[in-house]
Amino acid sequence: MYNQTLLNEYQQIGVQSRVNSSNPHSLVAMLFDGLLEKLARANGALERGDASGRGNSISAAIRIIDGLRASLDTARGGDIAANLSAMYDYMERRLVEANSQADGRIIAEVTSLVNEIKEGWDSIPAEYRGA
Repeated sequence: MYNQTLLNEYQQIGVQSRVNSSNPHSLVAMLFDGLLEKLARANGALERGDASGRGNSISAAIRIIDGLRASLDTARGGDIAANLSAMYDYMERRLVEANSQADGRIIAEVTSLVNEIKEGWDSIPAEYRGA
């Protein structure tokens, strides 16, 4: 237990360091990475029959999706921002279903959607990423 606490503190320092040195594009990329990690943890908890772990991981994933939605610039983003907001809403609803139904197929569906959005995000040319 003590070693796990130290590991968690060390990981938090690493995350905080990356956040402090990141531009907005990199911060969103970090959110995608964290979201994919939470989805993988939810799937692992589902496979182990750990309902509490599944619920915690899905709740964390939903909080990250909320953060992604909050990062949307709806004034400048137009249809793209509106479509992403709708997709984030859909993913959150599906994750609630995945948790209540203990359905790994839904987690896999959301993971696939996140990967598609992340691929698009990662492919943005450097000159458009901002400082």
